[in-house]
Amino acid sequence: MSVGTIPQAVARGKGIMARMEPTMTISPEKGRYDFGVVSLATRKSMQGNKRRDTKPEIKVRQMLRAMGFTGYRCDWKKAPGRPDVAFVGRKKAIFVMGCFWHRCPACNLSVPKKNIEYWEEKFARNRERDERNLAALAEQGWDVLVLWEHQLKKKELPATQRLLYEFVRREGDLPYDEAFPEEAEGTAAAR
Repeated sequence: MSVGTIPQAVARGKGIMARMEPTMTISPEKGRYDFGVVSLATRKSMQGNKRRDTKPEIKVRQMLRAMGFTGYRCDWKKAPGRPDVAFVGRKKAIFVMGCFWHRCPACNLSVPKKNIEYWEEKFARNRERDERNLAALAEQGWDVLVLWEHQLKKKELPATQRLLYEFVRREGDLPYDEAFPEEAEGTAAAR
């Protein structure tokens, strides 16, 4: 178990900095890491990141309800990785991944300029965990859809809605173009 000191708050103008002792070591049991010097604002921002019910997740759930798909579980802890949306009886899981935290392959986002080593390790751990969870779900017979945050932007929504519908629809449900003819016409006209 690692031993660290309590961060000291030091007034600097209007901001406050929290100094973490750089001698803090990694504790495999607790998963603690050496953060170096971290501003109180950064620390507070990181702690404020929500685990569930994020705006992208809520948008996906709204889309599902609008298409008539209900009866799903949110953040279902009995499945590996706690899928953001899980249709348990049909073994369909949807993950809504933040492009920054899960390193979207399409977005090519930069790494923060301070504490680069920490961030690279953090992102690597996130990717490893995601791969492990997806593999465990596949092993248990789940179908998995990964939606990236950028796919929920306004210009991407029609394609994402179609993708979501086709993933979730049951065998007897109409194809997307027949279920939503006005959306299908709108996307065809936009091409």
